[in-house]
Amino acid sequence: MHGPHTVAARRMIKRAAIQGGLEVVSLMAKSKMMPGARGLGSIFTLHHVRPAQQKEFDPVAHLAITPEFLDASITKLKSIGYVPVALEDLQAYLAQPDRPGPAMVFTLDDGYRDNDVHARPVFEKHEIPYTIFISGGFVDRTHSIWWKTAEELIGRVDQFDFDFGDGETSYSTRTMLEKYATFDRLHKALSCTEQDHIIAQLDRRARAAGICPTGIVDREVMDEAELEVLAQRPLASLGAHTISHINLAHTDASRMREEIDRSAERVAQITGAKPSTLAYPYGDRCAACQREYQAAEELGFSLAVTTNPGVLTEQSLASRYSMPRISLNGYYQKGRYVGALASGIPFALTG
Repeated sequence: MHGPHTVAARRMIKRAAIQGGLEVVSLMAKSKMMPGARGLGSIFTLHHVRPAQQKEFDPVAHLAITPEFLDASITKLKSIGYVPVALEDLQAYLAQPDRPGPAMVFTLDDGYRDNDVHARPVFEKHEIPYTIFISGGFVDRTHSIWWKTAEELIGRVDQFDFDFGDGETSYSTRTMLEKYATFDRLHKALSCTEQDHIIAQLDRRARAAGICPTGIVDREVMDEAELEVLAQRPLASLGAHTISHINLAHTDASRMREEIDRSAERVAQITGAKPSTLAYPYGDRCAACQREYQAAEELGFSLAVTTNPGVLTEQSLASRYSMPRISLNGYYQKGRYVGALASGIPFALTG
C-alpha cells in the first residue's frame, strides 16, 4: 500500500490534470474545433443533487453536484442546440433522419432522496425528462451502500482493522491523509472482484462501531412510498439497477440474471409496469460486458446504460445494451466543462 502522502499527491495531480484538460477542451469547443466529435448527443449520469456540503472527509465528493450546477448545465446545453429526450425514447429519436439537434438525456443512479427534493424542481423548470435507476435492496433497506458506510466508519475511527484477503491488518486513520488512503484501499479492493464478503465484513465492523449501515440507506434513499409519488410525475421514469447493487460481472450467470430480473419486478411493483431501461451498477468494463449486455436484451429491456464515457454515435443505434454515459462530476462544476464534455472532444482525443 502506498503511503497516504503519495495517495493524496496522486489525487491532486489527477484532478489538476483533468481540470486543465477541460479548460483546453472548452476553448476548442468554443472555437468550433472538431464539430463532428459531439456525435448525436449525450446521456448524462448523476448521483446526488444537493446544496454544497462542507465536510472535512468527503471521499465521494465527485458523486454530488449542486442544483445550481445542474441548472447551469441544462442552460448551457440548450444554448448550444441540445434537445431534451427521455431515455426510453432515445432510440426512436436517434433513428429520426431529421433530428432537430443532438440529444441530451439525464439519468440519476441509486434513488437518493435529494433527487426528488433538489433535482426534480430543476428538471421541471426546464421541462427535462429524467430516469432514476433504483436498487431494490436500497428501497427495502435490506442492503447497504458500501461507500457511505465506509465514509462514516473511516471518518469516525482512528484505526481501521480489515482483512483484504491476506489476514487482518490495522490501518491508521488518524489524519485526513490516512483516512483518504484507507478509503482508496477499500475502493480498490472492491472495484473488480466479488464483493459480498468484503461488504459484509465492512457492515459488521460498522455495526461494532455503533453505525447502522441500513440506517444510512434509510436516511439517504427514497422508500417505496416516495418513489410511487415521484413516478407519477410526468417527466420522471424509474429504471432497474439490480437488487443489491452488485458488480454483476463478478457473479455467476444465475445470480447475475436474477439480480437484473428481480430488480425489474421491484420497479414494476412501484410503478405498475416493468421498466424498459437498466443501468449496470458501477457500469464500467470491469462491472458489465458482453454477458451482461446479452442478459439485458434477453430479459426484455429496450436499452441499458454503462458508465463507459463517451457521446452517442451512429453505432449507439446498434449497441443499445451498452450505451455510454458522461458523468457530471462534483469536482468540476462549471458550465463550460459540461459543454466541453458534450463536445465529444475529450473522448475523440483519448479514444
